Amino acid sequence: MRSRLLLNHLLIVAFLIPFAIILIITSCEGEEKIKMKDLVPTEIQGWKQQSKVEIYDRETIFDYINGAGEVYLSYDFQKLWVFRLVKSEKPNIVVEIFDMGLPEDAFGVFSHARESEEIGIGQGSEQRGGLLCFWKGNLFVCIFSEGQSSETKKAVLDLARKIEQRIKVTGEKPKLLACLPDEDLQQQSVRYFHLHTSLNYHYYLASENILNLNPRTEAVLGRYKLNQTYLLLVHYPDQNDADKAYSNFLNSYIPEAKDKGVAQIEKGKWVKAEKEGEFVIVVFDAPTEAYAQALIQAVRDKILKLSSEEVKNK
Repeated sequence: MRSRLLLNHLLIVAFLIPFAIILIITSCEGEEKIKMKDLVPTEIQGWKQQSKVEIYDRETIFDYINGAGEVYLSYDFQKLWVFRLVKSEKPNIVVEIFDMGLPEDAFGVFSHARESEEIGIGQGSEQRGGLLCFWKGNLFVCIFSEGQSSETKKAVLDLARKIEQRIKVTGEKPKLLACLPDEDLQQQSVRYFHLHTSLNYHYYLASENILNLNPRTEAVLGRYKLNQTYLLLVHYPDQNDADKAYSNFLNSYIPEAKDKGVAQIEKGKWVKAEKEGEFVIVVFDAPTEAYAQALIQAVRDKILKLSSEEVKNK
């Protein structure tokens, strides 16, 4: 009798466990949704937030962003919340809030298409036409109107400021940015990324992944005003990975350079590459070999300074 009662009890528990798990997951998703919804004002200048909030993850993002989802997936993208605000006889305003997992990747996706001057919202922002984007903490936020006017532009700006104020966390930019020399650097050109496809988007290198870029690598690319020279800095998980990538780059891109790491290419431009511990530094399209060397030396100095500071902080 006791064994039968125990068996019945176990069967009931086994039956209820899946429902308990579903309730917990549903509850967590609900709390997450409420938390994100709290960031967006229910009304702004007559535009009212619709009750329906669209949510997308790494599996479903292409249902919303067809063709551009790869950009977000190349970072640590987690989820996207889409809010719509409506006003009678006015264009809708759309708010997109991306959880990029890490502050560094929130900056990275913000930097992907940055062109305009800073407008002072969040930890980095720009406004182009009816689109305003900013990043803060691990969030990347885009706000746009489905039709432009001075009224919608003002509403979008006010909305961005209110959302930014409600995001209470901040995050650090990628430390790698500190290794780019400041002189003549075009700030709007700076990109932070992980993958070969991202590098090719900003500066086409090769069809093959000759620098062995992967989700564990960090890379920054910047353009310098003097003859549009590009500087690429890649940080690898360890020195062995950096050695392999450096060797592969020389053999594939400038085999004529051999171990020197420097070559003059078409139109009289120069390419120079060097390795520093876990880092690979490459200068593209330099006007002279001396200019390429000066950029690389400046990066080396900054890497050593950064490494020294990290040792002190341990």
